[in-house]
Amino acid sequence: MSCNPSFGGIGKGHLMREVDALDGLCGRVCDRSGVHYKVLNRCKGPAVWGLRAQIDRGLYKENMQPEDQLSCYLTRTTLKAQQIIHDNLHLNNHVRETTRGPRYCPSLEAKTLRFPNRQHQVWLEPEGLESNVIYPQGMSMTLPPELQEQVIKSTPGLEKAKMLQPGYGVQYDFLDPRQLTASLESRLVQRLFFAGQINGTTGYEEAAAQGVIAGINACLRVHGKAPFVVSRTEGYVGVLIDDLTTLGTSEPYRMFTSRVEFRMSLRPDNADARLTHRGFEEAGCVSQQRYEQAVKMRAALEDGIATLKSLQFSISKWSQLAPEVPISSSRRSPVSAFDILQYAEANMDILARAFPEPLGKLAQWRELAERMKIEAAYEWCVVNQQQEIEEVRRDEALRLPEDLDYFAIDASLSAEVREKLHSSRPQTIGAVSRIPGITPAAIVNLLRFVKTNHQKPKKLKAVPDTGKDLPGKMYSEKATSQRQTSGGLSEEEPEITFAKTPL
Repeated sequence: MSCNPSFGGIGKGHLMREVDALDGLCGRVCDRSGVHYKVLNRCKGPAVWGLRAQIDRGLYKENMQPEDQLSCYLTRTTLKAQQIIHDNLHLNNHVRETTRGPRYCPSLEAKTLRFPNRQHQVWLEPEGLESNVIYPQGMSMTLPPELQEQVIKSTPGLEKAKMLQPGYGVQYDFLDPRQLTASLESRLVQRLFFAGQINGTTGYEEAAAQGVIAGINACLRVHGKAPFVVSRTEGYVGVLIDDLTTLGTSEPYRMFTSRVEFRMSLRPDNADARLTHRGFEEAGCVSQQRYEQAVKMRAALEDGIATLKSLQFSISKWSQLAPEVPISSSRRSPVSAFDILQYAEANMDILARAFPEPLGKLAQWRELAERMKIEAAYEWCVVNQQQEIEEVRRDEALRLPEDLDYFAIDASLSAEVREKLHSSRPQTIGAVSRIPGITPAAIVNLLRFVKTNHQKPKKLKAVPDTGKDLPGKMYSEKATSQRQTSGGLSEEEPEITFAKTPL
């Protein structure tokens, strides 16, 4: 367990759900030992929600279930803390070293140097129901202990706090993950599998996800069976492993929703539909009970969606049946109940009141009702994404102008994508799709730019890397990576320096 006893978060929560879908243990233990549960990114759509649980260390070991949640409190550092850090930088070996530390969980010293004259958030997180120990999230540092205690006591609310253990820094080597296959087996030493920080990642969720895949494949390898590989289109763990084994990493790798091209369909709610069946049939890692539960949910979901789509009426009729839902008058009739469920104001309870039979039982099964709501909200996104993929496939042979200035063209491309295109100079759209790190949205935007400006003029709209507004007041799917939402908790770890060792 991490230094702050928690699991999940933005991107990490998806990994936890996928580990759970493969019948991994840590998710179930978290359910039985959590003391505070939170959904980060809730202001955005369910596809990028970050499920997070604060864990009781003792209960996690004992595998017990608490009944109550504990509160977490927010405070901030002061300018006095900044002064203490600045006056004693000469005593901090970690800051003076040249090896690269993690970008996304920096020490307090690093934050103070990078963002001077600011108050930095510190979340006070309880370590257990029966414990008076508080973990100060956001205050990891490597100053001498007596100075760390001064920084703590300079923080509002912690003036009388007693430091039980000083913060510390960890330096570790890692093996170049490009030497691994997609099953996490070494290409150089057969039957040797690697998972976790040794592959260049940071975070316990990333390690757990790799551990499940590596463990499954080690077992399959011994029995002479085909490897179990999760692709980028199937799961966050597939993105994580593909990034590591094809691109490598020059800094501690951390999972974010922004790394995932197909995040509209790779959601926490459907991890079982994506992975549980494969885990049971191909890997043998899923229990019969868990498999049957997933089969039951999938069948109910398919039947429920079919039932909703069969209920079709005119817009005027729907206005009578569900007056609280602001249906757009521009929609074509007839409109199905599944279409109505796309609106933020609609839910299964409203539809069940209009149609007690056959929707009453579906609404009573809360998990199923929530799943159908999310499926309705994202149906058009998934269909649209498939259309974009087909568009790229049709134009794979389209040649790109040799003199194309990727830094100057008026296309919706990130600076990273422009750099990759400039250095690779691909000749065709098909070649662009094979450059590691180029997202599907970027390929579509480049394709449409070239067709618009270097062929016959057409009015083509760029595809943003984020979601679009759904009918009415719907979800915004801008994936959060480095920034946290207001009131959200960030995952902090001791600052880690980084060095690479060849295998």
